[in-house]
Amino acid sequence: MAELSPAVLALLAQHGLLKPLFRQIQLQNALAQERLQEEERQQVMAAFAQERQLGSAEELDQWRQEQLLSRDALFALIERPLRLRRHCERLFRPKAEARFLDRKNQLDRVVYSLIRLADEGLARELYLRLDEGESNFADLAAEFSEGPERSTRGVVGPAPLTQAHPLLVERLRTATPGVVQEPFRIERWWLVFRLESLTPATFDEAMAQQMSQELFEEWLEAEVSAELNALRSQLITPAEEGMPA
Repeated sequence: MAELSPAVLALLAQHGLLKPLFRQIQLQNALAQERLQEEERQQVMAAFAQERQLGSAEELDQWRQEQLLSRDALFALIERPLRLRRHCERLFRPKAEARFLDRKNQLDRVVYSLIRLADEGLARELYLRLDEGESNFADLAAEFSEGPERSTRGVVGPAPLTQAHPLLVERLRTATPGVVQEPFRIERWWLVFRLESLTPATFDEAMAQQMSQELFEEWLEAEVSAELNALRSQLITPAEEGMPA
């Protein structure tokens, strides 16, 4: 970033634009390493135009000008998803399975029905109605639940299992699908839930791509942080560094 003066860098930082700019530059430099065949470039160009309903080369060029893009910038934008996928696969795919094994518990996906209440007595009453088959979970959740799940008639997910509160996660892992669980307390809430499905994560092709991209994102974040740290002395005086937040 030597071509930008300290004043310009400070202005970008003031408006929260410095880190996004560094990120895009690092990303562009990394993806420039990937070489595409002309046939691949034509395919992604056609897909891009079709997605935006641009039926001719003239319409695509008009769109480019409206976005204030040079031709090289347009090509970089269109080719970025393919270059990113290729880059992640080439450099990070060998580490993808190890990352998956480290993260597997976080990647399991769950669907469950939930009613969240502040009143213990009401929670127990609703549990009994559900356990005895007198009421429908979705109807009770829509009428009584006091959390955001009320708008989905109690259904939560599919979502990562670990997105839930740790105490709820423990119960979800051991619950029998389709069985309403007795009310229990988390903080100020009484919860009644029913596990619908728990899908363990598997290391398939889609998961390998996801893990590879996560590793790339970590690398990119580290590179951007290093760039920003190198500029710290130019943008922040010693006196400012010691100021309280």
